[in-house]
Amino acid sequence: MEKLTFYALSAPEKLDRIGAYLSERLSRDVARHRYGYVCIAMEALDQLLMACHCQSINLFVESFLTMVRKLLEADKPNLQILGTNSFVKFANIEEDTPSYHRSYDFFVSRFSEMCHSSYEDPDVRTKIRMAGIRGLQGVVRKTVRDELQANIWERQHMDKIVPSLLFNLQDPTDSGSPGCEKESPAELTERCFRELLGRAAYGNIKNAIKPVLMHLDNHSLWEGKSFAVRCFKIIMYSIQSQHSHLVIQQLLGHLDANSKSSATVRAGIVEVLSEAAVIEASGSVGPTVLEVFNTLLKQLRLSVDYELTGSCDPYSNNMTTTDQERQLQEAVIKTIGSFANTLPIYQRAEVMLFIMGKIPVPGIYPALGSPIAGFEGSRMIQVMLLKSLLQVTERYESSNMLAALPSSFLEPLLSFTLMEDPEIRLLVLSILISLIDRHQNTHKFTFLSILSDISVLKLKVDKCSRQDNLFMKKHGQRLYRHIFLTCSEENSGRSHYQALYTLLALLSVELANEEVVVDLIRLALALQDLALANDERLSLYNRCAVHALSAAYLSLISQLTTVPAFCQHIQEVIELRQKEVPYLLPEDIFIENPRVPESLERVEGEVLFQQFQIAEVLGGSGYNIDILNTPFTPQITDEDRLSKRKSIGDTISLQMDMDPRYSPEREQKSPAEQITFETLKNAIVDSVNGEEQEREKRRLVVERFQTAPFEEIAAHCGAKSSLLQSKLDQIFELTIRPPPSPSGSASQGQTPTRSVPVYEMKFPDLCVY
Repeated sequence: MEKLTFYALSAPEKLDRIGAYLSERLSRDVARHRYGYVCIAMEALDQLLMACHCQSINLFVESFLTMVRKLLEADKPNLQILGTNSFVKFANIEEDTPSYHRSYDFFVSRFSEMCHSSYEDPDVRTKIRMAGIRGLQGVVRKTVRDELQANIWERQHMDKIVPSLLFNLQDPTDSGSPGCEKESPAELTERCFRELLGRAAYGNIKNAIKPVLMHLDNHSLWEGKSFAVRCFKIIMYSIQSQHSHLVIQQLLGHLDANSKSSATVRAGIVEVLSEAAVIEASGSVGPTVLEVFNTLLKQLRLSVDYELTGSCDPYSNNMTTTDQERQLQEAVIKTIGSFANTLPIYQRAEVMLFIMGKIPVPGIYPALGSPIAGFEGSRMIQVMLLKSLLQVTERYESSNMLAALPSSFLEPLLSFTLMEDPEIRLLVLSILISLIDRHQNTHKFTFLSILSDISVLKLKVDKCSRQDNLFMKKHGQRLYRHIFLTCSEENSGRSHYQALYTLLALLSVELANEEVVVDLIRLALALQDLALANDERLSLYNRCAVHALSAAYLSLISQLTTVPAFCQHIQEVIELRQKEVPYLLPEDIFIENPRVPESLERVEGEVLFQQFQIAEVLGGSGYNIDILNTPFTPQITDEDRLSKRKSIGDTISLQMDMDPRYSPEREQKSPAEQITFETLKNAIVDSVNGEEQEREKRRLVVERFQTAPFEEIAAHCGAKSSLLQSKLDQIFELTIRPPPSPSGSASQGQTPTRSVPVYEMKFPDLCVY
């Protein structure tokens, strides 16, 4: 062998003839089953290959690969393994010159086939499979280094390589026994798979991931979740980090393609997405951030439809159950949170606005989902999108409240606090709490009770910034109004009052200056007045709960303001309540079996917090108490009324008036009416009749839009638009003046020239620059 090697090195032009001779001998020995000679010839070929790296080696390699192919085609496992070992040695050699004509298609196919070996003897089967995996690893190493060689990333190759690796990664029989030093096929496969993915360039990621998705589909591996999650964890950790958003996009596309699959399959894909997003936390999920959330929100809407109809596909018997769809919905909501947590703050704010825009509001946005879903479907979507929003806001930390809660987000969010559904109201309160709490104080207020000393809470309080003051100046009154109106809802429960207490406490800790403190105390006293008013809507429990909420909050704010006389008054009232009316304190109301009295007639005098006394002590401490002496009367706006509506069908805009008296066809030329005592008196007397007429008029409008044929409605709208055009023409005619005459004003008796629109005037060239 030494002499042969020396000869080959000193006369490299003879290499191809040496290779051809050895190849011929080896073919003959294989055919005659002289396996000892086969081994000798193969070893000689290996050693020559390792020693000679001259430019004329290409021809010798052809002889070598022909022999490896012959061994791999043999029936004997030992020959297949021998051929694989030789190929792996060859794959590790870096050649000086590339080969343009060499093909590895046979090797990819044969090694993939060996990976699926079903040989009877389990030990031999394992050896063959491991040889196949090593062979594929060799092919990858040999081809990815040189762009001029066969492109291993082409689909026909990836469709063989990737499933072969996943088959061995998944097979439970191949796991190495504990304490065994030898590498198991699964471990070797994982190493090979990681190496393959690590070498993938930007344009090759798609071809590498698609076979993975197909394999998981074909073998129903999404349902179990664990293997699919493991696969994508390997993928996400192996590929170059800048390419990871491509994997996310592939998964989203696959989720869309499986929209009509069973809930367990969809939930499995979503679970994988969630895990992948956590790994991909590099600051962005790629250029199409909102596309990710759009796909996930679309899946939520589809899931609601499927849950209500009981079927994923009306044209097939693909049935689904409520439990399966609920699990999917939870997985989607969790995934939305996972994605949001990978984003920077500014992108998270965009996502919050995006989700808010998707929530159906009766009368403002149409009902989402299918027509079959109806009102219940819209309600379910509202709940789920608010849960998604809560997931996004849970780790959202912004020092600037104006940026965290812009008007475009806050106004629609607050309108949901007045929905009749208690679950929706509670979710909105949780979102507000999550956004306002910037110093992780929420958990300190989770138990609604009277605190004699708030120093035990160890609150983190920073000085109110200029932006915070601007935020409260802009949005404070709106927040107070919605807190008050939420307290006056009859179906609020213990959790609602708990959330309201937490929200009030956080406003005091996070955003309170002196003006805000006075406003909050005024709000707490207004809540006490609300509970005192014998409002039929509020049950005895609700009235006691509002009293208890007011007491707990006043106790907290009095200690935060550190005005001794204020603290003393609050403490005295609380002590008196403990003796005489304990059911007005949280300890008796916010428990499993609340102790509710038969009536609240005895609630008066000293057991109530006195507004004049509080105003007096705060005024003495330098607080501006003018606002405190003004009663708190929240006004319900049109938006609030709109959000209160239950039915989607009843929310057609009622501003269009069908009464002929108000028809725009008739010009309103009534003279200005003089207002006298008599007119005011008549207005008061007629107000009841007027309300009834107005109600009847609205009912007719709604009925017309619900029952009238489409042509009639279209004709009416067309008439209105043509009327608008004629009015616009009249206005333009009046506003356009004739151009000034160069010779001064027109002579008397001369008819005035017709108005010429500016855009029709002809200007001399000298006037145009």
